[in-house]
Amino acid sequence: MTNVPVPAGWPATEEQARAVQDELRDRLILGEPGPPPGTGRVTGVDVAYDDARDLVAAAAVVLDAASLDVVAETTAVGRISFPYVPGLLAFRELPTVLAALDALPCPPGTVVCDGYGLAHPRRFGLACHLGVLTGLATIGVAKNPFVFSHEEPGASRGSASPLLAGEEEVGRALRTRDGVKPVFVSAGHRVSLDTACAHTLALTPRYRLPETTRRADALCRRALAEATPV
Repeated sequence: MTNVPVPAGWPATEEQARAVQDELRDRLILGEPGPPPGTGRVTGVDVAYDDARDLVAAAAVVLDAASLDVVAETTAVGRISFPYVPGLLAFRELPTVLAALDALPCPPGTVVCDGYGLAHPRRFGLACHLGVLTGLATIGVAKNPFVFSHEEPGASRGSASPLLAGEEEVGRALRTRDGVKPVFVSAGHRVSLDTACAHTLALTPRYRLPETTRRADALCRRALAEATPV
């Protein structure tokens, strides 16, 4: 487990954080298809909070993309680095997420975030932010549609419908299990939306949520429970 202090110079206000988003958004790469699903490695990242102790724990779990076996896993625990502000959650999570990724003994491959990429009010969710900072291919898979509208996709696995901001498609509602509510997929960095959806289906052979998210969620919760203040 890595202990992570709040980085020097980290944004402290909403105005500063939005200025960082505006600066980094211009560096997004959206024209690449991204690594094919089922090849190489895929890594899930997730975080858990203990506001009473001012702690956040992050986990990174690397899977073999073909077998979904665990290749490596790491955790990091730090101080909560930003107040809760909708649309700026990346500033609460990134220091510990980056530390967990940096501690991995192998390249992470494609990174799947429990959250948003382009499906974000400022088109720069956690998956976009993480991708720009690391250069990695990133995907956002969220449990709810945030502020966007969508038609209900068909009932069968693989059915999808556009996640819309007005007429702009910012992601897709994707059914990963027959008759189970969809997840909400968006591209982050260096991955197309089609590829992001294909990865999500490859990572959900049994459950609604990707195996990357399920394993990272369990690991970061365990790390938080075992953590001492940093």
